[in-house]
Amino acid sequence: MSMPSAEPASPGRAAADPPRPPLRRLGRELILLVIAKIAFLSAIWWVVAAHYERPDTRPAAIEHLLAPASSSSSTQAGSP
Repeated sequence: MSMPSAEPASPGRAAADPPRPPLRRLGRELILLVIAKIAFLSAIWWVVAAHYERPDTRPAAIEHLLAPASSSSSTQAGSP
């Protein structure tokens, strides 16, 4: 009683290219999807936020913004 084997009977069949693994195709599709999402979100950011003027972050500008107003010292002279 011999059991039938799962291997192909003809040797020419084994030399043929096996079908591509579906995981490789799925991986490529997922990578393409991630790249497309990054590009789409970058385009949305560029349309919405890139045209706004950037704040002045030089140390002199920050010092000017944080300095007390010149008129505040004369109005608060009597308070402790």
